[in-house]
Amino acid sequence: MEPLAEAALEVSWVQGFSNKNFSFINNQTACYPCGNYILFLDIETKKTTVLQCQTGQVGAFAANGNCQVLAFSDRKLNPVIYIYTFPELSKLTELKGNAQLDYTLLAFSFTGPYLASYSSIPEFTLSVWNWQENILLCSESQPGVTVSSLSFNPMSWQQLCSVNESSVTVWRIERSNDEHHLKHNLVELPDGQGSVSPHKDLFFPVSHTEDPYYGPDLPVSAIGGLVGDDAQTFMPRNYVKPSVHPTAHCWTATSEIYLGCEEGYVLAIDAETCSVSVLQQNLLPEYMCKVSDMVSCVHREEQKQKDGKTKDLQKPALFAMAFCNEGLYAAGSEGTLLCCHIEGLQYKMKVCADILQPISSLMFSPDYTVLLLVTHQGTVYTYKPAHGGEAVKLLDTCSSCFLAADFLTPGNKYCVSITISGEVQVWFLEDGTCLSKLNLDIEATAMACCPSSNSVAVGTNKGQIYFLDVTQVEAPRVVHRIFLSTFAVLSLHYDQSGQYLIARATEGHIFILDARPSKLFQVLGYIVLEEEVLDLSVVSDLRSDLVEVMVLHNVAEVQRARLDIFFLSSALTTDNDKYITEQGMLDASAIKREQYDLDYPLSSAVRLKDNIVYGYCACAPFICKYHLSEENMLEEPSVYLSEKRIPSNQFGSGFLCLSPNGQWLAAAAADGVLIIYHTFTMGILAQKHCHSYQGGGIRSMVFSLDGNFILVNGKNDGALVCLKWKKIKKTEVEKAAFHWQSLLAILNNSASNENVVLKSMAKWQFDPEFTPESPPEEKFKEPPLKSCNVEVTEEDQNVTSLYSASSSDMTWIGQKIKKVIIEETQRFGNQKKELQMGIKKLCETIQKMMHENEQVPDIEKLEQHEFNLDVEEQERLQAEADQEVARVRKEIEMETLANRYLQDVIKHECWDAMCVKGRVVKCFHIVCEVKNYPLKERSEEELKTLEKVLQLKKLETADLNVRKKDPEAKSETVLSNKEGEKAEEVMTDDSSLYCLIGSLSSQYGGDTSILYHQWDLHTREQKINQIVLLKDVIYKVKTAFNKEFDRVAQQKKQEIARVKERNLRIREILAQLDLQVEVWEPVLTDDEIPERALTVQDSEIKVEKYLTQQEREKAEMLAKLEMERRLADMDNERLRALNDMMGGVLEVKKEDILKIDIPPPPFMSKPEHLWNNEENKIFREYEEKVKELNEEKEKYRMALKNELKKLEASIQETTQNFDKTVCKLSERKVKFEMVIYQEELKIVNLLYSLLLDEELDSRKAGLNNFLLKKEKEKVKAASAIQTTECKIEAYADVCENIIAEEKELDSDFIREFANVPDDLFDELSQLYKHRPKTPKTEPLLDAANPYGGCSVSDEDYTEALTLLMKAMDELDSPEHMPNGLDPSVWEHFCLARRNKIRSEELVKQKTQTLSEMQAFLQRRMDENEKITLELEGIFQELTWVEKEKMKLQLNLTIQFLLKQGQVELEITEIPDYSDAILINKRVIEELNSAIMAEGEKKVASMVECKDFSKGIFQLEWEHKKMRMQTEDLKQKARDIVTLRISRDCRLLLTEPNYNRRIAHQISVMEQGLGIMDELHKKNVKKRQRKIKELEKCISLKKQENYELSLELKETLVSVSERRHTSEAADTKRVSEIAKQRYREILKQKHLRGLVKEQEEQLEILQAEVQRLRSRTFPIL
Repeated sequence: MEPLAEAALEVSWVQGFSNKNFSFINNQTACYPCGNYILFLDIETKKTTVLQCQTGQVGAFAANGNCQVLAFSDRKLNPVIYIYTFPELSKLTELKGNAQLDYTLLAFSFTGPYLASYSSIPEFTLSVWNWQENILLCSESQPGVTVSSLSFNPMSWQQLCSVNESSVTVWRIERSNDEHHLKHNLVELPDGQGSVSPHKDLFFPVSHTEDPYYGPDLPVSAIGGLVGDDAQTFMPRNYVKPSVHPTAHCWTATSEIYLGCEEGYVLAIDAETCSVSVLQQNLLPEYMCKVSDMVSCVHREEQKQKDGKTKDLQKPALFAMAFCNEGLYAAGSEGTLLCCHIEGLQYKMKVCADILQPISSLMFSPDYTVLLLVTHQGTVYTYKPAHGGEAVKLLDTCSSCFLAADFLTPGNKYCVSITISGEVQVWFLEDGTCLSKLNLDIEATAMACCPSSNSVAVGTNKGQIYFLDVTQVEAPRVVHRIFLSTFAVLSLHYDQSGQYLIARATEGHIFILDARPSKLFQVLGYIVLEEEVLDLSVVSDLRSDLVEVMVLHNVAEVQRARLDIFFLSSALTTDNDKYITEQGMLDASAIKREQYDLDYPLSSAVRLKDNIVYGYCACAPFICKYHLSEENMLEEPSVYLSEKRIPSNQFGSGFLCLSPNGQWLAAAAADGVLIIYHTFTMGILAQKHCHSYQGGGIRSMVFSLDGNFILVNGKNDGALVCLKWKKIKKTEVEKAAFHWQSLLAILNNSASNENVVLKSMAKWQFDPEFTPESPPEEKFKEPPLKSCNVEVTEEDQNVTSLYSASSSDMTWIGQKIKKVIIEETQRFGNQKKELQMGIKKLCETIQKMMHENEQVPDIEKLEQHEFNLDVEEQERLQAEADQEVARVRKEIEMETLANRYLQDVIKHECWDAMCVKGRVVKCFHIVCEVKNYPLKERSEEELKTLEKVLQLKKLETADLNVRKKDPEAKSETVLSNKEGEKAEEVMTDDSSLYCLIGSLSSQYGGDTSILYHQWDLHTREQKINQIVLLKDVIYKVKTAFNKEFDRVAQQKKQEIARVKERNLRIREILAQLDLQVEVWEPVLTDDEIPERALTVQDSEIKVEKYLTQQEREKAEMLAKLEMERRLADMDNERLRALNDMMGGVLEVKKEDILKIDIPPPPFMSKPEHLWNNEENKIFREYEEKVKELNEEKEKYRMALKNELKKLEASIQETTQNFDKTVCKLSERKVKFEMVIYQEELKIVNLLYSLLLDEELDSRKAGLNNFLLKKEKEKVKAASAIQTTECKIEAYADVCENIIAEEKELDSDFIREFANVPDDLFDELSQLYKHRPKTPKTEPLLDAANPYGGCSVSDEDYTEALTLLMKAMDELDSPEHMPNGLDPSVWEHFCLARRNKIRSEELVKQKTQTLSEMQAFLQRRMDENEKITLELEGIFQELTWVEKEKMKLQLNLTIQFLLKQGQVELEITEIPDYSDAILINKRVIEELNSAIMAEGEKKVASMVECKDFSKGIFQLEWEHKKMRMQTEDLKQKARDIVTLRISRDCRLLLTEPNYNRRIAHQISVMEQGLGIMDELHKKNVKKRQRKIKELEKCISLKKQENYELSLELKETLVSVSERRHTSEAADTKRVSEIAKQRYREILKQKHLRGLVKEQEEQLEILQAEVQRLRSRTFPIL
């Protein structure tokens, strides 16, 4: 239970626009929802009425202008639909359905009390209600379908149309007396190109096509294995084409639907057949094309200025439609109202109005005189089609949500609001009239009104504050802007005196500004807090001239709130430089900061003047009260416990707001409830549910200075609510008014002065080049810096480069920092220069010392780090480098780990799992290689399956052998083994055996004896077993080849070993022969030894190996030992002596003979003439020995060369022989591949047959499921038919009784009024049958209404009966009573007549209901017939599936092995072998030989016939030729006879020199022409002379004519004078002539009258004669 409040609040006015439905409630009033309210707008007076939804935010909404009722739903759990009347705004009824969360759409019918509703998730249900009787008529669910618009057919309430983003559904309400059923038909929309394609049923194809090889053509659902309901609706992706996207629709007077699409198409949908037609636009005339081009150009320019994008105006996307008698009105995103005149499938488009804003909806008033245009931005226009002209603005709101609102000083007349999109509105506080608007085109984050002037501050998310001048409420303007920082402004707060403006920004920044325009809104300074600021409260002490600012932020570590309080004195504005640092930050001594820790985390807090703080708890629903003492300051903050905790009935996050007089505390939360407490007692003063939780609750609220008004705006519902006191104590009002008056007395002087300054400020101009990335600042001039000889270092340039931008692009903080840097640069320039020189000298000294350190011995060297002057900096850099190295190392390790994992997976799948690794054997000399077959080790399951199949095959073979041996069983198996016996006859040789087996596996290691015969594979199990056996055969074939491959691979290794042995000898020979020849030595590649790819050799690593410290020490030790060993070997005296004396060997070998040299005698150094005899003898012996040694060397060299050739030839021969072996193995591999492919082809055929079998099973299961579904529908339809027939029979009896009663009323009338005189009885009988004219309702009589002939419902019949009874009151009046009739009898007569009329109307209604029930029965019977036909089709399809399945089992695919050239096909298509049979080839050969013999005979006879017929043709041709020649001669003879010979022809025929004669004639003619020319020239000269003479004569005649004309004028004057004289003398004669003429005219007139009378009499006599003749002779 909510506690009782002492006061009460009421809604003064509501503003906002939710961009939802906009409807007419009557001809002058439009209504629309906004938050928790529904607003009624009078389009004439523009006054607004408010209706509040008591249960929260308004959900779906609809209005009926004919009945003047509206319906809306709330958004709570299990929502309710409310029906209200207008203008009483009284609730008629509540409709409670089965919706759990929300209703999305509501729609009234054009006639009758019917309402359609559509619920959202999870039901997605369309329901139809009778709202007058509160009855749910029918409902239907569409799971997962979200509908965007819903409407009734105005011509028939039994039809509805629902539209979503991709489909259109037409619903029909079928009625049978009191039963209602919803039936839907989905409309097939055209594709995105506007083409309408016929519907294709994929579940039931039109015809079945069957391929002789691939089998029957099944639906895609069967191919996909779908069985259930998905099989009926499944559609492949390639069949799905994106359709058009509906945007708007409307009904026509012919029950058609016009549909607009995003793609620009206009569709016409027949509601009965659901057929779609695309309307085409007619081309405009030339002058209209020019106008449309001009409009398109203007549109494009506007779009470029707005968002830089141009839109296609040729095919506009229509988002709104409305139909009337003039045509179809449509509009879209271009903002143009179009009128389409539709004729057939063509339409002409005319531009009616252009409002330059995207139009979201169109609607006509109930009398169809006013068209309402609603835009996305919230602007509403009215357009009168009958008057034309431009659209008139009716409502100018903003569709964006309100951000904040505040009262304009003095706070009792105007208020200001701002939306998130930056649109500022000024409202008249009394009735909520919008006085003006200003669009800042920014994303606003805060707003506040200044108490000391009529200025408004607006904060943005870019850190800017705009200042607005609102001294003229009709024309607000921007006068100043400050760019504080790059941090977003979260809130703005003025103190009560209007001296300071406190701006709260992100990251703990709080800026203090001078709020006075006279100070140009100067920024006084800022402070930065450690934590993020949650709330800020300002309290002004007007007596001490201090402003207390309280800042709230939470301490995350301890879940507590912390308050920072600082004070602002007036000295801060007068002597600002004294209290701020150079960077603009406020000094701690200037603000006297205090800090308090509270025991609970708070979301909002306010402070009273007596150190009492109220906080809204963030973790629990209560308000805490704290009393702060002055003992605990910032040095030792303690935790303050709450004195009191006031429970709150609100939920969700909230905030507090204090009234200006400090008497009331308002609490607002996310549930949308506003509660006002007394600040001293904390008792609830008042509460109001002005917003809702669904709309995000309350965003902000504010009290007026006098306390009479409260502005509350929602977070997401787009509503701004102004509340005022409905009931409150008089003392509360007096206290608030006293505080207001005292505050105004203080503010009046300063406000008037500041407003004068504010008015004088120039309007701030927006920068056209402004972008959000670089927000501009107002231009200001800065005095130029004095030039100074200060050298700026590189470090300074790097620092100042951050602030090198111009002041117009810099924040206030940036300008301060830039100014500090410039001042420091100017102040300490010399010191910086001296420090730089000192550092430079120090660097040179250290570098010199390091260079000297490199020159000294190692024992005297210093370490590198000892030269470092800044050890801490070096350690920091080293730590950063170590961190970066560790990070990079970790990334590399993780990447390496991932690669290793991938390597392990690949190695396990492709290497470890292979029992036979894939490898290659390559030739030595030619490009040829052979690969083996990599084989995986067969699993135990595969081996078990194979063993099971082999055992089963053995059992079947044994059983067959036993049955063959058993004589009793032979007779039973004769028929089953006929084909086998025929096959045995055919398989007499091996070739036929291989041919029928279909492969050559038995020749290449495979065992085909275990396979099933190809003619025996009928069952599914046999085919699966055959696949297992074929896989085993393939495995064995591959294993057999791998054995051959292994032998060849081993042979290559042996050959390589032999070649290496021979190469050793070859290298020895080459060394002895001292030849530099490269020796060819084959090696195995990585493809031949794939294991080598898994091992990384050291030679493959191109980078230096990284060694750890232990590895480096070990390597140094090994190197040292190796050096010692070499030194020890060098000191061996025995080896050194052996090398010096005998070349290092003890015995000379034959291989060393080439190295032997005979030393020359020592005397050979002397000249030969100095030798003695002994020396000569020794020299001769020396020469003989040298000669013998050379001969030995030559012989040995020749032997080595021969041996080298033999070794090379041997290597060449062996390797070439191996290459031949590899080539043979390659050819062998091709045959193995052929065999494997043959077996794999068998497997593929078997798998395809199994797949086809599964598809047929899926098709059968899908058909059976569909059959069950249709049988249920059949049973349901039959039950409905039976039930309806029973109801019709019962209702027909009722109708017959009513008709009988109606007839009895006539006899009762005669019986009751039998005593009345006859003359009166006849008159009463006529009155008894007389009926008044049937009255019609006002909407149906409207001529502008296009839906005047709409159908009526039962409720309309009731209304019509009521109107008829009212019309009977006039007939029942005594004025119509016959004279002489008793009044009592007249009253009894009137009562009987009324009963008679009621009975007649009841008979009409019952008859109509009976006809509807019969129509309902007929539709059910048609549906039953349709279901019966579908069942027959299903049974036919099932029969066809069974037939195909049986055919698949019996019609096997047999693989034959044919020799090359035996079958040759000229075409690539496979012929149809459906009727082929398998017979012996000898029969074919015999038949072919007989055919060839007969063919030869036929050819001989044909040649003979050809020769004979050739002679006949030749004779006929000669005969024809002669006949034609005869005809030609006859024709020539006729021409000669008929030819006419002229004189020229005769000359031509008779004259021998015809050409000479012609030339002579030509020369004679030329002479004649010359003579004629001369004669012509003479005649011309004569004529010219004559012309001159005539011209002279003409001039003389002209002179004479002129003189005659002058004489003629004088003669005419004299003649006229004489005529006047004569006329004056003959006046009497003229009057006599006139009288005589008058008498003749009268005589003629009299004669004409006599003629006319005689003609009339003659006509009358003729008519009488005709009448008498017809009476006398009627037959004629």
